[in-house]
Amino acid sequence: METTPSLLLIFLSFLAFAASDVTPDVTYSSRLIHRFSNEAMLLRVPRNDHGIRWPERKNLEYYELLVNSDFQRQKMKLGSKYNLVFPSQGSKTTSFGNDFGWLHYTWIDIGTPNVSFLVALDVGSDLLWVPCDCVQCAPLSASYYSSLDRDLSEYRPSGSSSSRHIPCSHQLCDSSPNCKSSKQQCPYTIDYYTENTSSSGLLVEDILHLASVGDHTLNTSVQASVIIGCGMKQSGGYLDGVAPDGLMGLGPGEISVPSVLAKAGLIRNSFSMCFDEEDSGRIYFGDKGPPTQQSTHFLPSDGKYETYIVGVDSCCIGNSCLKQTGFSAVVDSGTSFTFLPNSVYESIAKEFDRRINATITSYPGYPWKYCYKSSSQELPKVPHLKLVFPFNNSFVVLNPVFVVYGIQGVSGFCLAIQPMEGDVGTIGQNFMTGYRMVFDREKMKLGWSSSNCQDLADGKRMSLSPDGTPVNPLPANEQQSTPGGRAVAPAVAGRAPPSKPSAAAPTRPQQFIYLPLLPLLVLLHVVISSFPLDTGTITHG
Repeated sequence: METTPSLLLIFLSFLAFAASDVTPDVTYSSRLIHRFSNEAMLLRVPRNDHGIRWPERKNLEYYELLVNSDFQRQKMKLGSKYNLVFPSQGSKTTSFGNDFGWLHYTWIDIGTPNVSFLVALDVGSDLLWVPCDCVQCAPLSASYYSSLDRDLSEYRPSGSSSSRHIPCSHQLCDSSPNCKSSKQQCPYTIDYYTENTSSSGLLVEDILHLASVGDHTLNTSVQASVIIGCGMKQSGGYLDGVAPDGLMGLGPGEISVPSVLAKAGLIRNSFSMCFDEEDSGRIYFGDKGPPTQQSTHFLPSDGKYETYIVGVDSCCIGNSCLKQTGFSAVVDSGTSFTFLPNSVYESIAKEFDRRINATITSYPGYPWKYCYKSSSQELPKVPHLKLVFPFNNSFVVLNPVFVVYGIQGVSGFCLAIQPMEGDVGTIGQNFMTGYRMVFDREKMKLGWSSSNCQDLADGKRMSLSPDGTPVNPLPANEQQSTPGGRAVAPAVAGRAPPSKPSAAAPTRPQQFIYLPLLPLLVLLHVVISSFPLDTGTITHG
């Protein structure tokens, strides 16, 4: 049988035709609707089940909204004005241990003239609030706190020339339905996870004093208008040593400081927090993290990103990865220690207990179940805990234990994890120690990289130690409790996550795109293989 090139050409042409997307010419059209038209108003979904503020066409408010929208679009096109922005007193954050609920704090300046406040940093909530025109606030005298060398401050809007009231008609006033008038000053009330812990008062707008650093520029001052809660009345943990001078919410809500700075075009919509072993760290607005960092996507809650939720595929103790230990968790710097769903907690705790060479014990006043005696001044080898995220991104927890000190030194240690009801846990500060945590709200990703938290404002990079991990894998002395001490349960802000975060819609794997062509490829193979192979050898009869 003689091979004909034309036959192969026919099959190849047929294959190319089948692989091509042959469609007739079609014209698509759609109706354009102006954003402030009556039709758009009917389609608009009310925000937070409140009424919709709709401008009357061709009046002053109508044109102000259009111009403001144009400004925002121009800022998006031009990009952010600064690479990194941080509080004017510096990027450093500090934990004061048990005295202040084990949270990280930083000094910020507000108003004109500026007044300093020591605020707790909380990625689990949105609002920045400070004690203000106090009716019921925590003590502000340094003599009340052993860790402070100066008094804390109280904010008075009347004493700041740059302060102005936020009316109930403002788009960020969630309490507007309870207002008697649209011109009334917007009230706020935030109830926190910790029992009977809340902050309430009035919203104001004032200047937050910041500093910036560029690639080839010295630090420059930046003044940004932000929304501030004038916290007139606090309760619960906020009267007992947690955030006595205010709290900065860093959540994804529109009212949070990172959101306001990004919307103003000052920074990229991202920020980072770094926690080291020496009870200090760094905070930078606009930081996207190093290119070598690992990352995982945030998960929406009922279709919305109201807090920072991630999905963990599995947990490992040492070299053993445990079955059925996947869970979702809120990443929250406002929680001192980590909470895991009951079933996951039990699996991890039992495997940890099996691997530890120490006698189990209990320490009165401590919230942890799995505690151990130390037979010497040094701790026994502690197995590392690893969280495995999608695409095999892993997060090694460098400090899974809390060291207990006695009169003569180390007395013992506890696995610093607690169980909780539901299937959504909380990754607290103790798991983040030794890492630069990047909350990238543009890509909706959490990034992390090992770091010793050097100052980026000095032109230095947050470098790694030679082996990629911090030198001391256990908490430093300053992080530990004093004999007989007790860890203060922190106030955790933010909305309670749903029991089942929404999963991302599945995408079709790329390898299945070519399945419709498989029969044609098989047919072509059969036809070609039926022809004799021409080896180029000439035979003579």
